Amino acid sequence: MAGQFSAPASLEPEIRIARPQKSASAADFVSRLLVMQTILGAEQFAVLRLSGQGLPSARKLALSLHNWASDVEGNARLLLEAYGQTMLAHLEASMLPLIWEGAGDSQFVEAAADPFVTRLPARLLPWSGIAFPVRLGAHGNGYVLFLGTFIAPPADLIIDMHMKSCQVLIDMLAGEERKLAPSASLSEREIACLQMAGDGCISEAIAEKMGLSVHTVNAYLGTATTKLDAVNRIQAIAKAIRLGYIT
Repeated sequence: MAGQFSAPASLEPEIRIARPQKSASAADFVSRLLVMQTILGAEQFAVLRLSGQGLPSARKLALSLHNWASDVEGNARLLLEAYGQTMLAHLEASMLPLIWEGAGDSQFVEAAADPFVTRLPARLLPWSGIAFPVRLGAHGNGYVLFLGTFIAPPADLIIDMHMKSCQVLIDMLAGEERKLAPSASLSEREIACLQMAGDGCISEAIAEKMGLSVHTVNAYLGTATTKLDAVNRIQAIAKAIRLGYIT
């Protein structure tokens, strides 16, 4: 299914992600999404997460969280059959939110929002909607969706809700990784070495700042990499940021 995947670069919202929360439960995420749903005037929310890596044929979107009261599998199937492939392609090409109008005379999505979003073909689903794309890395991509009869957010609200959607997914990802993380926590010196490495310092510069030998600094970075179950220093820094050890 074809969709419009491009828009003037100047209209792309800049998404800034805050440091992830230390912990959050599913109920916390539901509460946050319900508040966003109310602000947008929507009736339901859904979170789609990207699974699979490698070839495009191996990647798919799957329902991760929702507040549909009934026929969850049917609603998810309708959504993915209508827009799943388009949403996958859009996620690779643009960070503009997607909007669409549902079937029925009462369904409406505010046209004034069009410069800040990508509009999908209408009347393919029983409800209108807006979907905020989120790109956080190999395991953190997806969409936060809000569904209803009448979707009419102004431009500033679209940007604000997009930022909040990104924060929801980064907090979900951090919580999942924390559950899978080794029981051994990072020491203060391991965290300090990772922080400076993440800031762009090489081992020699870290050693000079901390009053240690280069061998000792590399040892701290090595043990931190092992504790974080990372394959190299770069991945260790990325995981440490997501888990809230460093900024």
